[in-house]
Amino acid sequence: MELTNRFVLRLLIFLMTPILIFGCTSESELTETKKDLVIYSGRSESLVGPIIEQFSELSGTPVLVKYGKTAEMVSLLNEEGNKTPADVFYAQDPGGLGAVIDMLDSMSAEICDIIPEWAVSPKEYNITDHTMKCKWIGITGRARTLVYNPNVLSESELPISMMDLTDPKWKGKLGWAPSNGSFQAMLTGMRLTWGEDKTKEWLLGIMSNEPIVYPKNTPQVQSVADKEIQIGMVNHYYLHRFIADKGENFPARNHYLNNGDIGSVILVSGAGILEASDNKSSAEKFMKFITSKVAQQYFASQVYEYPLVTDGVKPNRMLKDLESLNKPEIDISQLGDLEATQSLLIEVGALE
Repeated sequence: MELTNRFVLRLLIFLMTPILIFGCTSESELTETKKDLVIYSGRSESLVGPIIEQFSELSGTPVLVKYGKTAEMVSLLNEEGNKTPADVFYAQDPGGLGAVIDMLDSMSAEICDIIPEWAVSPKEYNITDHTMKCKWIGITGRARTLVYNPNVLSESELPISMMDLTDPKWKGKLGWAPSNGSFQAMLTGMRLTWGEDKTKEWLLGIMSNEPIVYPKNTPQVQSVADKEIQIGMVNHYYLHRFIADKGENFPARNHYLNNGDIGSVILVSGAGILEASDNKSSAEKFMKFITSKVAQQYFASQVYEYPLVTDGVKPNRMLKDLESLNKPEIDISQLGDLEATQSLLIEVGALE
């Protein structure tokens, strides 16, 4: 009898989940959801594909996703303009969202107020319905960190600031991914807090140390474990994916710069609805789903990111508490000047 009751309870939860997340749907909305929801994703399919597929299954909305780097998606959106087929832009970082903010539609307070204010674009007063609206919202939090091999470096040997990495003792021992969106967002934050001259000085110092260039974060973590480099500049969650796959003995750990250094900035992945979208009903349903407890728990448990909706979502025990990180004081909505950051990287020879 107890097993039967459990089965019935699970079945009811499964059947009720779409109602709890999406609520009641009108006949006109049902007609619109038959259209493909087109998402331009600067996040990789391995990270967000499963939860997007779950949205499609639960809502009955067919979804088409175009994957690529956030910077590539920004360039594509700018090229397509108001003729873009995209309904939603899902970016790896706030810099990408800020770069196309003029192409994003204002979202309702119902969506904007789900997320903490620090992780939302600046709100604007809407005179029509007398509410505060936003252009994009954060979906998950992601800490920048330095990954190292504890079998190679002791804690006392670790740098205490990003500027320390320009010391000649790190020559040939560093890894970075200058084309990566999160790295560029951090560098944009560096420009905001340090200024252009000091940021350029830092870049030239890193370049003089002949860092190994990687296309993204994952291979940096593996190279640290393989002792090919001693320090990589990455997002926190890549290490945890390795540990989950290979076990606690995997020889790499994260080092957080807990002195307010820009190297410990908390970035967010985020999303917004394109103003040119002709399927905004489905786009709004997606935004509500991706911030639901179901989706936020997925990101916490499976992707090892920080959920931005914490009520009813269990934190991942592998992660350092977000509030314990001594993150720099920076308005992440100001990280949209990617073009100037990329120009600086090209100027110093870090990008072609």
